[in-house]
Amino acid sequence: MKILVCGKGGCGKSVIATLISKALADRGYDVLVIDGDESNLSLHRFLGLDMPRLFRDYFGSRKEVFERIKKLEIRSICEIPDDFIAKRDRIKLLCIGKIHEFGEGCACPMAALLREFLRNLKPERNEFVIVDTEAGIEHFGRAVEIGCDLILLVLDPTYESILLSKRITEMKMGKKVFFILNKIDETSKNIVLSSIDKTRVIAIIPVVDDIAVSCLKGEEINVRLKEIERVADFLVGMK
Repeated sequence: MKILVCGKGGCGKSVIATLISKALADRGYDVLVIDGDESNLSLHRFLGLDMPRLFRDYFGSRKEVFERIKKLEIRSICEIPDDFIAKRDRIKLLCIGKIHEFGEGCACPMAALLREFLRNLKPERNEFVIVDTEAGIEHFGRAVEIGCDLILLVLDPTYESILLSKRITEMKMGKKVFFILNKIDETSKNIVLSSIDKTRVIAIIPVVDDIAVSCLKGEEINVRLKEIERVADFLVGMK
């Protein structure tokens, strides 16, 4: 199953992707985490892994990416070259690409690569793919989601997240969309739930101090939450 985690900037996408990946690995599944955010610099640290070589480099220059992805032949996780994977236990990390230099150009090659890679990838029954996307909705415009089976939209207690939930669920993608409310207290919980489609909510996660400290220090997140355990069980049941 290929699961895409999305949301506005700062909502906690990378944290949620990390927690879900670890919970699935604890259940005996092999998990490929894909860093699809050209700006994010911390996902690998949350997972306790080194940053792997950028997958974009496998295809050559920026211009070559567009041509070579048309002939992309990677169909399974085991076919990804080891040079582009960071691994520990049952979790593997693949990083699509990052913006490093002033004026190097837009992220279009990376979005195209992620879209075609996901479209071609066929996970085995004992495998999950968790995609941590860039913030916002541009990746929807680029149809990155076409290769995914399910979308998890992370909502923090902001009006922007409420608007985003409505915008995304109105899109005609043919994909199931579920919500994870993150960094929620009792006051914000009532306001958010009254403003969104509650039938899509599969978890409500409070502010967790240990997670906040790990994020601030750029350290591995080793917290286990009952809410995330239920999400993992839900995803296993959706396979």
